[in-house]
Amino acid sequence: MPSDAKILIVDDHEDTLYALESALAPLGYRLTRATSGDAALKEVLRGQVGLLLLDVRMPGVSGLDVVHYLRRLEQTQHIPVILLTGFGPDAELATSAFTLGVADLVMKPVDPWALRTKVRYLYDAHQRSRALEREIQDLRARLRDQTPQPDAELVPPHADRRIPVPRLGHGTHDDVEDEKPTEDWSA
Repeated sequence: MPSDAKILIVDDHEDTLYALESALAPLGYRLTRATSGDAALKEVLRGQVGLLLLDVRMPGVSGLDVVHYLRRLEQTQHIPVILLTGFGPDAELATSAFTLGVADLVMKPVDPWALRTKVRYLYDAHQRSRALEREIQDLRARLRDQTPQPDAELVPPHADRRIPVPRLGHGTHDDVEDEKPTEDWSA
């Protein structure tokens, strides 16, 4: 079963929300809905959204406006977004969407099988990424806890911390330069 992160479906049409929920229900993920860009932003900022399925054109705050805002916040900038549009191919929209880091731009009506495949892949990849980030944070904290800190009384701040390098020979460096070979190797 997937983690407790939700998939947020955002569209201003109830029938579209119902169709998208029906298409994604077989995946077993927690689904939640919003009917406006404002409501979507509030839901995402509450946390626990693992993927956003977002209509592009809605009254008030558009889908692109929502993505633009989310990408500016550290806690939401990596949430995968699939944008939905019912207005056909639009090169300007595609350029804007992908420039903002949208994972995909899907035309309505959607193919339920293709949508489930995309959602499963993006959601699971995002959850794996978040799990790795948490593991890295835990490992860094454990390393920080296990790393001995230098004791200020044992090593004064002005002490020379260089490691002495053993010298060959039996004198000082100056002595070594003055030594001459005792055997003649030229013969």
